[in-house]
Amino acid sequence: MNYASLANPGVFNQPIYVPGKPISQVALEYDLDAKSIDKLASNENPFGPSPMAVQAVMDATREMHLYPDGSCTDLKLAVSDRFGLEPDNFIFGNGSNEIIELLGHAFLRPGLNAVVGSHSFIVYRLVAKLFGADVIDVPMKGFAHDLDAMLDAINKETRIVFVASPNNPTGMANSEDALLQFIDRIPEHVIFCFDEAYAEYLEKAPNLVPSLKQGKKIICMRTFSKIYGLGGLRVGYGYADKELIALLNRVRQPFNVNLLAQKAALSAFSDIGFVNDCRHKNESGRTVLLEQLSDLGIKCYGGSANFVLACVGDGRYFFEELQKLETIVRPLDNYNLPDYIRITIGTESENIRLVERLKSIQTKR
Repeated sequence: MNYASLANPGVFNQPIYVPGKPISQVALEYDLDAKSIDKLASNENPFGPSPMAVQAVMDATREMHLYPDGSCTDLKLAVSDRFGLEPDNFIFGNGSNEIIELLGHAFLRPGLNAVVGSHSFIVYRLVAKLFGADVIDVPMKGFAHDLDAMLDAINKETRIVFVASPNNPTGMANSEDALLQFIDRIPEHVIFCFDEAYAEYLEKAPNLVPSLKQGKKIICMRTFSKIYGLGGLRVGYGYADKELIALLNRVRQPFNVNLLAQKAALSAFSDIGFVNDCRHKNESGRTVLLEQLSDLGIKCYGGSANFVLACVGDGRYFFEELQKLETIVRPLDNYNLPDYIRITIGTESENIRLVERLKSIQTKR
């Protein structure tokens, strides 16, 4: 049966997202004990989820026969109160990735384009291509978004500009002042999508709410997959002008955030002590890890999130060798960074083992 002849033409040119390798697959490939493998590839929280979130999931299992709240009412009330916005300024998704796709549904089509940084989150490109839009890649400056160059790249067909700060996979952040100046210069026909997936790792994240209230065309996105430790439940959110949110709700599937995810996210959001503790542990781990990697002659970039970008000379080789030694990192050849790996900052013991294993690979090579 020839399904290819029935498929939409764009399917054949659509790139496929390659996720970090799961522990089970690495254990099988290298005949390892899965319990002994350190996964430092996907920027997950090595300290796990909030205990309050775990308890909320346990309690909610008795309600699994019920559909979830299709509007995420309780979550909206909680986050809107903290941000000083109205509940109608928020939309929740199956991870913040879904919010990116909803933007594509609403605003991208053939003949239009999206502007992205050259080493930015690959999903921005995947979504633009999915809807037939062009992608304008703008070279980065020092692995951070070059906001002036991105402004210069905007044309009359541009509908969305994507900026992540801290940026994934490079870890570099743009200052609040630079972002606000950027917003003031964006043309009226362009929506600024600001990806804040790692905002909670910053001591003080940029605050774009005043610009949003002034009527600037902005949507900000956050996730519960990183510092909150809920990557397996997939829940994220965006906040923007009510009119923009209403448009996204028109293209959103009903019940897109499941019951357990909503309950866990609500509890995790209120567990401020857990978040602060994870941030402080991450800062301490980064400091030590960067010092030890520097001692190995490995130059690193980033210092604003829960990962570092490490120049090892041959990222694919180190990725493969580290797997044999029970550590998973992220190779970045699909980001046009073949000499680099991205390393999630782990627990103290995971970081120690990583450095020891990198040293052994360098000695052998």
